Amino acid sequence: MIIDEAAFVDNLAELIKAAMAFLMWGGQVVVCSTHDGVDNPFNETVQDILAGRAPYKHMRIDFDEALREGLYQRIALVKGEDWTPEAEAEWRAKIVAFYGDGADEELFCIPSASSGAWLPGPLIEARMTVERPVLRLDLPPDFMQRPKLDQAALLAPFMAELEEALGGLDLTPHYAFGFDFARVADLSVASLLAIEARLKRREELVVEMRNVPGAEQKAVVGMILGKVRERLVGAAFDATGMGWTVAEDMGRIFGLRESEDSAGLVWAIKFTEDWYRLQMPPLKAAFEDDAIALHRDEYLLSDLRAVKLVRGIPRVPALREGTKGKMRHGDYAIALALAHFASRMRWSEVGYRAVPDQRREGGAGQMYDHADHADDADIAGRGWWTPPLGAGLRGGLI
Repeated sequence: MIIDEAAFVDNLAELIKAAMAFLMWGGQVVVCSTHDGVDNPFNETVQDILAGRAPYKHMRIDFDEALREGLYQRIALVKGEDWTPEAEAEWRAKIVAFYGDGADEELFCIPSASSGAWLPGPLIEARMTVERPVLRLDLPPDFMQRPKLDQAALLAPFMAELEEALGGLDLTPHYAFGFDFARVADLSVASLLAIEARLKRREELVVEMRNVPGAEQKAVVGMILGKVRERLVGAAFDATGMGWTVAEDMGRIFGLRESEDSAGLVWAIKFTEDWYRLQMPPLKAAFEDDAIALHRDEYLLSDLRAVKLVRGIPRVPALREGTKGKMRHGDYAIALALAHFASRMRWSEVGYRAVPDQRREGGAGQMYDHADHADDADIAGRGWWTPPLGAGLRGGLI
């Protein structure tokens, strides 16, 4: 069953409820439509799917995707015309021009009237229930030119504060980490989320760094991850610029993850519109469902309020806020989005089994001595736990 132009149905929820009876017979219900703005049941259902609150699958096919899949080639075949890249490009331009201001919504799956704040201020404040200070490190511009002793003296108070904060962490829950890197104009921000038993994400640590060289940033990040290593389920890093070097170095220690199904705890994220489109709705759902608790801080609040809907996709606009030299660019919002993404990464615990000791009993309950049994025929029936000839590794089967 196909429900077309669902955004323009008078009562979409009731129509879908009626259509779902078709599934009992093994059928399929497809709900498709162009958008009719952001404030309609169709778009709300799409957002619920992306947030994981609706048990359906979302498929997005815009005009360019259809062209890549052969839309114009099929049109040319039906019309008896020859297909060429030039003819397709000219046809695309005409179609986009025909729709004019409505092209984004009609052709590119971008709801109209989709600009403005992504999260309401009162909602953000309601989730700021963690009464714990944000750790901030602001180094002088000439830090790199100072003697090593001066550098150590400037870092020492912050590192002591960080060590104290990490020492107070409860290592019972699992943890997820997000890091937004900056070196010159913006802040580097780290967010550490604890995943509670009822799956609420509680922020246990926020670190902001300004004018901090890469080596010192890596030391701070490594200290945090090292503390929660045994309970860490994932760490996501901004890798669109120099942040890649931090992600890479942490990947050497904790394992670099390159896909959803690969191993490793560190995932280097190169932001795209698709990443924001798919990963920001679950974060918003956490705010709406009271499934997240954050530090109460005015600067963190301003960073989250800086996220806007740009062409229907939540992201931080290019405009920076603040005074000269102390600008903010929604850096905390990105770090939090990365941490929340990391908390939802697929992961599994791996148990360790030691290599069996050659002196342990064989399959027939007899002590096995490799020195006395050099003939392969003599060991053909040995148990799977008995090591190969020549193995002398210590350990044993548990």
